[in-house]
Amino acid sequence: MSKNNLHPCVYLLSATRPADWPADEGAEVAFVGRSNVGKSSAINRLTGYRSLARTSKIPGRTQQIIFFELNAATRLVDLPGYGYAKVPFAVKQKWKQHIETYFSERESLKGLVLPVDIRRPITDLDRQMLQYCLDARLPVLVLLTKADKLTRNHANQAMFKFKNQITDPVYGKLEFSLQQFSAVTGLGEQQARAQVCKWLDLAEVDRD
Repeated sequence: MSKNNLHPCVYLLSATRPADWPADEGAEVAFVGRSNVGKSSAINRLTGYRSLARTSKIPGRTQQIIFFELNAATRLVDLPGYGYAKVPFAVKQKWKQHIETYFSERESLKGLVLPVDIRRPITDLDRQMLQYCLDARLPVLVLLTKADKLTRNHANQAMFKFKNQITDPVYGKLEFSLQQFSAVTGLGEQQARAQVCKWLDLAEVDRD
């Protein structure tokens, strides 16, 4: 049995501006993704909670950057979902500026988890997130969520297609990995958690 080193994990604070972020020290891993791809469900599954990150059927409802604390030196960060159609343009721009600032200035950020619905093609907004990671020299784990909705063969085909898209020459120096994932069945849970723990220097520990 494996110890879940992302548990316990507690809510620390929510911020709408950089001045309210916690001190830029220690290490943190951020989660960001298009609305309704299962980002909150992924956070809950990896940390072992039912509702640490709140899920919503309303795209773009989360407008804040939410910080969760694992210990005094490590955090998980839930960034606002993107791709919301009903949010005013000015609000979208404000969120975009905050996220860009976070990527470019946050020295404690060690890795990004990017959930993408395995049933959908990669979007321009997903590509923008990958570009942020490339510019910031930040490693990224692309979680191909909702893999339980496809057969194993179709899921493998989709994963191969995603890999080809991300290995486009424009992302030549991007450090990335792909993982099929299901918050329902737990597919890919251990592998994804192990990567997050590695970035945070909290390696999974096996115990009898």
